Amino acid sequence: MNEQSSPQNGRPDAPPVRFDTKIAVLLRGDLEPWQRLNVTAFLVSGLGTVVPEVIGEPYEDADAVPYLPMFRQPVLVFEGTKETLTAAHARTLSRALPRAVFTSDLFATGNDHDNRAAVRSVRTAELDLVGLAVHGPRNAVDKVLKGARMHP
Repeated sequence: MNEQSSPQNGRPDAPPVRFDTKIAVLLRGDLEPWQRLNVTAFLVSGLGTVVPEVIGEPYEDADAVPYLPMFRQPVLVFEGTKETLTAAHARTLSRALPRAVFTSDLFATGNDHDNRAAVRSVRTAELDLVGLAVHGPRNAVDKVLKGARMHP
């Protein structure tokens, strides 16, 4: 599935779906592979709790086994430098878009309480960001991500 189109109802000949919004994750390019996966998972988990319309309907297989709902649209993953992340964070704040952050300090914590305390202890301009998730109108998210590139 790409950003602009996806098969509907499992039919490859279905017309493309174009979403008015975008879900994007921006990762710092110097992260280890395991860190990239971990940070992405943590970041996107926050969006569905605050922006419920991004969540689709529950799934069910042919044997009627139920599965949890997931995002109704693709999640695009980008990478950039520390400076790119800092600039994207500032643009996200100026546009008041729903966002989640992951700082380098969170790699040293082991639970949700300590994660929140680690972020709370650092002023906004001094956060050592390694990841940012954002949701919003396509054009606004594109502007936030200026300077980032699609993750390889």
